[in-house]
Amino acid sequence: MGQDGAGRDIERLGEYVWRLPQTGDMRVPGVVYADRSLFDQSGHDEALQQVVNVATLPGIVKASIAMPDIHWGYGFPIGGVAAMDDVDGVVSPGGVGFDINCGVRLVRTGLRVDDVRPRLPELMHELMRRVPQGTGARGALRLSPSELRRLIEQGVPYLAERGLATERDLEHTEEGGRLDGADADAVTHKALQRGLLQVGSLGAGNHFLEVQVVADVADERAAEAFGVTPGQVVVMIHSGSRGFGHQTCTDHLARMDAAMRHYGYEPPDRQLACAPVRATEGRDYLAAMACAGNFAFANRQMMMHEVRHALAEIFGRAWERLGVELVYDVAHNIAKREIHVVDGVERPVWVHRKGATRAFGPGRPDLPADYRRRPAGHHPRRHGLGELAAGRHRRGHG
Repeated sequence: MGQDGAGRDIERLGEYVWRLPQTGDMRVPGVVYADRSLFDQSGHDEALQQVVNVATLPGIVKASIAMPDIHWGYGFPIGGVAAMDDVDGVVSPGGVGFDINCGVRLVRTGLRVDDVRPRLPELMHELMRRVPQGTGARGALRLSPSELRRLIEQGVPYLAERGLATERDLEHTEEGGRLDGADADAVTHKALQRGLLQVGSLGAGNHFLEVQVVADVADERAAEAFGVTPGQVVVMIHSGSRGFGHQTCTDHLARMDAAMRHYGYEPPDRQLACAPVRATEGRDYLAAMACAGNFAFANRQMMMHEVRHALAEIFGRAWERLGVELVYDVAHNIAKREIHVVDGVERPVWVHRKGATRAFGPGRPDLPADYRRRPAGHHPRRHGLGELAAGRHRRGHG
């Protein structure tokens, strides 16, 4: 047993596992996964206090968990994960963040680095022309208010109906590009207005669109399943729900903050405003959150659509012939109802992930069919060729 810089007791359970014992108002312990150098890095004290704060939330199951890159965020630490009981638990917008369903999409091509390097300046120019960047940028897709309502309730399948997504795109997007339970009536008029013109835009902050080359492969079986090889050019897109998601989080945080006294909650940090999962405030947030999640999936899909056509324009071939296909799209800011084994019993829980992604092993039905029989493996290492970056700092998600 030792102590951190703030005097909290710390137990080292293994080379990469640390435990913050349950004390005071904590309902469960905190668990941090990190090696010594990461655990001791500057600025961890504030993030560890947030791990402790999250452990006080009603209905939290087993532990307040933090990933290796944990750092300070809004309410929850970024890199924080917590599961809440489906009956007695709460939902907290701070456990999802303002950029609801922000995620990363990897797109492979049939192009090699020697094909792209001589054309890189004109390719980057075309990408910048087609994919709007920056605060308040107008998106590539124009929608009417009624069309936006359909998009946020249906997600990427709505774009597929319009010829803007393929069946393979749906299969290789987490949840098929659609979160269930979305209800546009749970979204405020202000959020709808902010999102109306932003579908298909990169945004600002830590978001980016990057042209990359696969440098080497650490797991050949996984790389084969993903369809990537050394020297191959890929495109990575990191963005989320833009002003729509930010406004949705803002609106429901204010509503929950006002309702907490009614439910007898006094969290140690007002940024952990929450409501029971089954209360009106909780249900309404989850319905609006699902709308923002669908917006984010559709936003990344539209940017990929523009990437496809930019590559076709520069290389003079249809994107299908260039082999521009989605490898996978996964989110890192979301709360999802999932079934997990807790103390030997399957149990429905609402898992909050803030700057953390799901990582399922072989056989899980949540994975695309062509990935289910493959080992989880490692990501192929990539080097950037060119970047449409809204900012240099890429860590903050909340």
